[in-house]
Amino acid sequence: MGDLFQPWHLAILAIIVIVLFGGKKLPELGKGLGEGLRGFKEGMKGVTDEMNNKPAETTHAVTPKPEESVK
Repeated sequence: MGDLFQPWHLAILAIIVIVLFGGKKLPELGKGLGEGLRGFKEGMKGVTDEMNNKPAETTHAVTPKPEESVK
């Protein structure tokens, strides 16, 4: 199996996309795709920041309530 994305493959793919969606919809699709990728990138940045800023091994001590004696 040769290179997957050669120039002819990309040209044929571009022609198919233009035929399917038309010239007027392409800018809207590009904008939506760009916003989606930007949101994904910001979300991943937030996850990696949380992982890097996480304190090492935080434990929480839980003290039980004292039991009441029944008379």
